[in-house]
Amino acid sequence: MNGQGRGGGRPTLEEVAARAGVGRGTVSRVINGSSKVSEHTRAAVEAAVAELGYVPNRAARALAANRTDAIALVIPEPEARFFAEPYFSDVVRGVGAALAETDVQLVLTLAGSDRERRRLSQYLSGHRVDGVLLVSVHAGDPLPDLLAELGIPTVISGRRSAAETLPSVDSDNLAGAAEAVRHLLGRGRRAIATITGPLDVYGAQCRLDGYRQALAAAGHPVDEQLIAVGDFTEEGGRRAMRELLERRPALDAVFAASDVMAAGARLELRTAGRRIPQDVALVGFDDSVVARHMDPPLTSVRQPIEEMGRTMARLLLDRIRQGSAAEPGEAAVVLPNRLVVRESS
Repeated sequence: MNGQGRGGGRPTLEEVAARAGVGRGTVSRVINGSSKVSEHTRAAVEAAVAELGYVPNRAARALAANRTDAIALVIPEPEARFFAEPYFSDVVRGVGAALAETDVQLVLTLAGSDRERRRLSQYLSGHRVDGVLLVSVHAGDPLPDLLAELGIPTVISGRRSAAETLPSVDSDNLAGAAEAVRHLLGRGRRAIATITGPLDVYGAQCRLDGYRQALAAAGHPVDEQLIAVGDFTEEGGRRAMRELLERRPALDAVFAASDVMAAGARLELRTAGRRIPQDVALVGFDDSVVARHMDPPLTSVRQPIEEMGRTMARLLLDRIRQGSAAEPGEAAVVLPNRLVVRESS
């Protein structure tokens, strides 16, 4: 009878219950891993399942539990940045690794335009996912507040501010940036410039704060003309580097708040005839594949990006299992960075 019910079709829950000599609810508890079942009963049910070849209907189970067995990874950035920035693929890889041994499906959604945000809002309002991972959120983005209103469990990567109320996972942006600047000071550099990320992103603000604090701690006044705002893109790095060279031609080091912007800065420095690191030392942030393949290889602050993705997914799965959305003051996980020194500095 293996693999077939009484009618020759797929075995049912009722048939498993009859074979094991227990009620349908007991079979359901065993299949769902409940601890409120004796070992003798559990063994009987498992034997019946094996004999009949019963396969649980995941869709029915999810419906009964008011679950979809899916979570959304939402990145409120344009498609061009998603594919150009290795950070995002590393996050996806980490999230995927955490979900690999579960039955949970991952829905990847880009929401870089107002139209995409409206469509996403409608999708989420229909409760088509059990939870949401939010990555790279800008100040003023309405999505976190919408998710809170909908009561959808959410974990955020890249807090909106120090007062973030959603459970969050981040790296220590301030400490990482400060370590990069101390490294440059230790190399004898004194006119150290920085290319920031967009300052409506809290992580970019923290990296700028780390730059300022490291200079101040070393007794170096911060020259505002050595600070240029970028946008985490290669072209943004080039544009910011041009501004810096026009303002302070004698600069001798640059800390870029991402490897991709550092790559843009490198191109502009080469165009201006500046040698790296002889004339200008260069440091990035992320320690992505970009850093390792630059010429010369780029010194960069290594973020544990895959681990951040894994941690986010685990936190979210825990919240979903608990059956509740975030409460104010929930978990804020901050993972350490470390500087990887290469030939560019």
